[in-house]
Amino acid sequence: MKLRISLLLALSVMLSACSSSPDEDEITSAVLNDAALLYEKAQGSIAAGNFSTAQSILQQHATRYPFGPYAHQVQMDQIYVNYKLGDIDKALAEVDRFMQLNPNHPNLDYVMYMRGLINQRADSNAVQEFVGIDRSDRDPSKAEEAFNDFTSLLRRFPDSKYSADAKQRMIAIKSRLAKYELAVAEYYIKRKAWLAAANRGKYVLENFPDTPETQRALEIMITSYDALGLEELSASAQATLNTNF
Repeated sequence: MKLRISLLLALSVMLSACSSSPDEDEITSAVLNDAALLYEKAQGSIAAGNFSTAQSILQQHATRYPFGPYAHQVQMDQIYVNYKLGDIDKALAEVDRFMQLNPNHPNLDYVMYMRGLINQRADSNAVQEFVGIDRSDRDPSKAEEAFNDFTSLLRRFPDSKYSADAKQRMIAIKSRLAKYELAVAEYYIKRKAWLAAANRGKYVLENFPDTPETQRALEIMITSYDALGLEELSASAQATLNTNF
């Protein structure tokens, strides 16, 4: 019995040795020493959704072949992979570096589009959104950056294949920014700071007129003007509300 167990253990060790180091080392070495194969391996990981693995492979590629024919594509893939991993700071740093070093690159529209996506993701809170918590009052600076990124893309590359999606995202961002202004206005109402509340509502009306939030903005203006005894302004806001809603 002991002899049988020993033979099984020995066989297991032999099989393990045969199936690991030599062949794997040869494959790894072959891939690492071939820019095309290494890039193909990275693409396979991206396609499979293995972004951590892709990140590691792309970094190896960038280190080994910093000036090779795949250099720019590797940099763009690194931007995408870090975006998918939620590494916002790293992704933005790579975007800014690429744009600075390659201001006339044929795929610059993609990089500008990715900058907007990254900032838009930085603004979101997936956990809060999943459980239905409304945090319209959170700092909107990243949403504003994303809006500016998409605006720059449309201005410079109006016919880009990313333009249509950028426009749709800008609509959503405008609602997000309008909600922030309304959240601040609601805070002012609780504090009975009527003029400040009315001004926030007016800001929404002037800057985000094509968003659903304008209805609430008008209601805030009416309430605030009534509290201030500004009958004409209140009547004007009421007329606008009646006409449009």
